[in-house]
Amino acid sequence: MQHVNNVVYLRFLQEVAISHWDSLAPREIRDTVKWVVRKHEIEYFYPARLHDCVELVTWVSSAGGVSSERCYEIRLNGKVIVRARTLWIAVDPVTQKPLRISDAVKQLFQLA
Repeated sequence: MQHVNNVVYLRFLQEVAISHWDSLAPREIRDTVKWVVRKHEIEYFYPARLHDCVELVTWVSSAGGVSSERCYEIRLNGKVIVRARTLWIAVDPVTQKPLRISDAVKQLFQLA
């Protein structure tokens, strides 16, 4: 059908989330907090097609306990074509167990 596949949108969301985290968090925090996905919700409004130049916008809307909700918009020519949310769980990279989100991490997301 010559439109972008859902899997590609999901990859876009993950890539922009990782880039955002890497740009905000200093190395010492990135080394002690890793993130795993618990749930994705994606709403598709309009398709993007091959060679379209899309804009990705992301922000963290909440963080508490061990979970954080990240929101996204994918825009084409200023029009929102996809809205999505991901529930991320903070994980200790050594024990691989859920990790309480610190105030320092909340401050990175401007939530504290």
